[in-house]
Amino acid sequence: MQATILYKNGHLFVSAIRILDHRNAAPPAIDDVCEMLSVSLEQGNYICRKLKERQVVKLVESAFGPRLFIKDHLKLEEIPVEEKEDRMEEALKEFQASRQEHSKKIASIQKDQQEKKKNLFADLEKQLKKNLKKK
Repeated sequence: MQATILYKNGHLFVSAIRILDHRNAAPPAIDDVCEMLSVSLEQGNYICRKLKERQVVKLVESAFGPRLFIKDHLKLEEIPVEEKEDRMEEALKEFQASRQEHSKKIASIQKDQQEKKKNLFADLEKQLKKNLKKK
């Protein structure tokens, strides 16, 4: 997930926690936050895990299941806002560059082979002409 997307989703996630905490007078579960934001449970868990790593939210096990608390909302601002390229995009670009290099090598090898073939046929033709002149 890109930094900009995490920054925006992090703010939305923390806002949803605050709203649900106010509305229900109890800390919300991840399911409730995901439902409010209309995101899948997998994406919600991913955002929650990233925010937990950055110590923005705190996940506490209770009798009614895990509940979300805001630990330090100011740490949201430490998430870089500028967009950085995804590692997958970098890997894809590297792969494409290596494939182009590979294609160029193949083309040069094929060109060399054609030159060798041409030279071989020229040598054979010379030898045949020599042999014909001798006879």
